[in-house]
Amino acid sequence: MSENVLIRPSLPELDAILGKKFKVLDDGFVRLVDYMGSDSSIVQAARVSYGTGTKKVSEDRGLIRYLMRHRHTTPFEMCSLKLHVRVPMDAWRQWIRHRMASVNEYSTRYSIAIDAAQETEAREWRVQSADNKQGSDGFLSEDDGSALSDQERQMHQMVRKIYDERLEKGVAREQARKDLPLSTYTEAYWKMDLHNLLHFLALRMDSHAQYEIRVFAETIGNEIVSKWCPLAWEAFMDYRFKAQSFSSIELEIISEINAGNGKKATTMMEELGLLKYRDGKRLRNRERSELEDQLEQLNIAIPWRE
Repeated sequence: MSENVLIRPSLPELDAILGKKFKVLDDGFVRLVDYMGSDSSIVQAARVSYGTGTKKVSEDRGLIRYLMRHRHTTPFEMCSLKLHVRVPMDAWRQWIRHRMASVNEYSTRYSIAIDAAQETEAREWRVQSADNKQGSDGFLSEDDGSALSDQERQMHQMVRKIYDERLEKGVAREQARKDLPLSTYTEAYWKMDLHNLLHFLALRMDSHAQYEIRVFAETIGNEIVSKWCPLAWEAFMDYRFKAQSFSSIELEIISEINAGNGKKATTMMEELGLLKYRDGKRLRNRERSELEDQLEQLNIAIPWRE
């Protein structure tokens, strides 16, 4: 087989935004530092004998969609992004849990902490969800929120003043930082391959993700990844992010509903422990609630609600 000269893919759409800061929240940002690979790199890896891949975009699109549909992950690892991000520490705690990345974070042990903390506008204070311990549902009144925002601003100013005074007195930076709030911004360089990046985006762009990290994920996906690997992004949105999946039991229940056996479907739900009552009222159940949301999207009647 003759050797092919391999040329590093260069994408005008990405080159145009290299170094550009996409503003997120009040003082955060996402900035593309570098990239490697493109849609063609995915195809090249999948069809290694072709060298530079197929020649028709339609063929490349079909192959990428096949790979995504059948969960072939390795070809997507041939592409990677390096980002520079500024993000509040509470959101960064969730972000850093995605371990398949190379990370170098701004260190407040060696450097003075960034003099910025994420502030919440009066209309943005969220109410704790009644059936989701790690989520929110709705917002406080703007009057209540205004008072909380004033308190937040005063607290940030006070904590920063104390931190600065510690540094002036010669307290070590590694100790002076210990009372800084989680809303303090940190910065990091973050590099990840496309396969793991799409997993990150699937979780963090989801409507149930915390808002503060969700807006970062949406910026990365919509402003950068969609321009970087548009065919892979399209396949990701179709087959993963906007797709629905059902367990084998859920498929049986849907089959019974579609066959007109609503009573049997309800009995199955009860036997599985997904449908329980107390004093004549249905008890909350996360798994049942998620299934009901899916059934509503498909315009399928929910028999145990009738």
